Amino acid sequence: MSEQFTAYQISKSEKGTELELLQLREQDLMPGDVTVRVEYSGLNYKDGLALTSKAPVVRRFPLIPGIDFAGCVTKSDHPDFAAGDRVLLTGYGVGETHHGGYSELARVNGDWLVPLPNGISTRQAMMIGTAGFTSMLCVMALEKHGILPDSGTVLVTGAAGGVGSVAIMLLAQLGYRVAAVTGRRSEQEFLEGIGAAEVLDRKQFSEKARPLAREQWAGAIDVAGGNTLANVLSQIKYGGAVAACGLAESMELPASVAPFILRGVTLCGIDSVMTPTARRKEAWRRLSTGLDLEMLEKGVNEIGFAELPSAAEAILAGKIRGRTVVKIGSDIEGNI
Repeated sequence: MSEQFTAYQISKSEKGTELELLQLREQDLMPGDVTVRVEYSGLNYKDGLALTSKAPVVRRFPLIPGIDFAGCVTKSDHPDFAAGDRVLLTGYGVGETHHGGYSELARVNGDWLVPLPNGISTRQAMMIGTAGFTSMLCVMALEKHGILPDSGTVLVTGAAGGVGSVAIMLLAQLGYRVAAVTGRRSEQEFLEGIGAAEVLDRKQFSEKARPLAREQWAGAIDVAGGNTLANVLSQIKYGGAVAACGLAESMELPASVAPFILRGVTLCGIDSVMTPTARRKEAWRRLSTGLDLEMLEKGVNEIGFAELPSAAEAILAGKIRGRTVVKIGSDIEGNI
């Protein structure tokens, strides 16, 4: 008998897109060789864009949104997984072209799954989520390009958001000196509490960038793009590197080639969606052993299903600090 479950679904008509909380059946899921009972998902900036239809994140309709999730395998035809295994998933087009995590059940390709690392729960996995995973990929990219704790200060933009806050924790715990950039000066105490040595106003990076500015940062992690990234690049020290992973400000990059050809600066593009399995597992191994989860918990907000639409608006407005985890299946009564 086909199991019934609750999920958010985005549909499209001549009037536009519509987000609904619905009762669905297993046959409504897309093909895959592993079925997972989802326990937690996360709210990421991309999820906010999808839920509000502010950008064309969803490319197939109808679709269950949610770009990451963690839970327990209920059925598997994949050789690496069996019923009862705890797993997590980030990326691979889930929540964009394949049904995602805002659902009590998910059916996916087992090759997309990562076994839950020892020592962390499904909730903790989504406390880290796509944002934390992306942060670790950024840190690994800086390390690969020789940016180490004794290289100098590393700058992190969008510091109070999910990627930025986890990046600060990771870098600080690895011994780096971190400078945090934020448009929310009210978050200074929070940012210093998670490891930022100094907090800078985003306005310093908002104007049109000069080709080259004074060298200040050994490296940087940028979630903004636009003028912010252009200014960051102009201030990177000789031989430094910037890991770029977001477009919260803009997809544009109004910069010059000067930092690259006169200072040997490297711009590292970070894509968390199609990261190869080996690197994916290494990033999660390091996150599960090298991130202070008690500290991370201080910046985590847990919400239920009914709160997702309003939380999506809030994350796009820059009103959410740190990470937001979504307890799947909670507060459903009366909302369908």
